[in-house]
Amino acid sequence: MTRNFVLITSFISFIAFFGLSGCDNQPNTGSICKNNPELCSDLHADSWCRYEKGDLIRKRYKLKFTESPSGKQIYEQLLNLEKYNKCIELAAGVQHILHPERTNDRVRAFGLSAQNLSQLQDTTKNSQDLYLAFYHWTRFNDMQAEEVVLAAYKAHQIDDILLLSQVASYYQKFDAKQSNIIYLEVLDISDEDNLNPDWLLGLSNNYQKLNDLELTYLLARANLLMTEQNVSEDKMLALIYGDKTLQTFLDQRAEELVDVLEGGEFSSSAIKTMLQRDPPNR
Repeated sequence: MTRNFVLITSFISFIAFFGLSGCDNQPNTGSICKNNPELCSDLHADSWCRYEKGDLIRKRYKLKFTESPSGKQIYEQLLNLEKYNKCIELAAGVQHILHPERTNDRVRAFGLSAQNLSQLQDTTKNSQDLYLAFYHWTRFNDMQAEEVVLAAYKAHQIDDILLLSQVASYYQKFDAKQSNIIYLEVLDISDEDNLNPDWLLGLSNNYQKLNDLELTYLLARANLLMTEQNVSEDKMLALIYGDKTLQTFLDQRAEELVDVLEGGEFSSSAIKTMLQRDPPNR
């Protein structure tokens, strides 16, 4: 994949490879736009969507100095474009009374970003790259892309936590045991910074399908501890048939689970062994 393959925007004709030196210390976005106007000419000028615009500019600047961008870099560019497009779409609907030209500029930027996003999506369709296939599977339910991702998993080629969690969610629909195996792999490589509490709910739902109501309760409780969501305690207790002694034990295990997950110590924990037990006979 070439540089032009990635930067399908209004600045495509300006792209040239200048070598990798000098990229470690990126200038601020103002300096980037001043010295590389082709990277910013399709974006809006005012301070709306500051973070989304800044992330997109910095990503473009980095790609300008990358001779052969990886699929992951292109995937991240797609995500940055999506975030910017979504934000500027909302901003374009806000009418500026004193300076209507600012509203017009946002409308222009929204149209261009939507076009750029669509072009990059079209260009990456049918890619065999894992990250680009993942993008098209999760965004467009592309069955060919799905096959690429699942084949990579079966070949033990996925170590990205987000991709693994999506595969776990896929298996959840028809194979709870396999889904659990993958979710536990996900938790193995998780820590406080990248942990998604929804994965605990995924596990909880799987254990319920497997008729292990104790672990169903434990995982649901751990999710609640992390999200602080409100729940009917009567319904929670009903999962374990009103056994309050068991509830106390499972609540303690749920706290233990949260602690080891946030500490990045799940892979060597006793609670992991508990979650790996065979489901009860139906």
